[in-house]
Amino acid sequence: MTQENALKIFKSLSDMSRLRIVQSLTQGDMYTELLAERLELTPSTVSFHMKKLEEAGLVVSRKEQYYTVYSLNRELLETSLFDVASSETEQIDEQQKREESYRQKVINSFFKYGKLQSIPVQRKKKLICYEVIAENFIPGKVYSEKQLDEIISRIHEDYCTIRRDMIGEGILQRNGNKYVRLK
Repeated sequence: MTQENALKIFKSLSDMSRLRIVQSLTQGDMYTELLAERLELTPSTVSFHMKKLEEAGLVVSRKEQYYTVYSLNRELLETSLFDVASSETEQIDEQQKREESYRQKVINSFFKYGKLQSIPVQRKKKLICYEVIAENFIPGKVYSEKQLDEIISRIHEDYCTIRRDMIGEGILQRNGNKYVRLK
């Protein structure tokens, strides 16, 4: 089940009349006029709500002579809330695509020919640039301060600021004059 389908279900059940219709249908299949009589609603009101419940997939209809008979989609109603909450989401994929697009835009803006043109002021952009710089270090490998400064200075001249910021952001860890990339 997708989150879009889950949203339709929750929206359709958020109306008291529709919830009462679903409760009535738990007793058995019914047609519009019988539901209207039981719930003290007009047949047109019941038809309106049945359309919403059918669009959400909560009820199914079939024709019997002159009547449209409605029944519950029991398979859907037996789905647990946990299954709905853990359902696949298209929005996460879209969010990841937007974040990757933003990341690439920042990299293209601040890096030219492998060199950092300027250190961004905005923290989010700065972190992206520092992550790119961190790719030059092997995680877990110990670097001397001189080795670290040589690598960073090939990317940007202000290696002291970058080194200090990368330690502050938890990208690098310092122990005396030894440095290790953490993430």
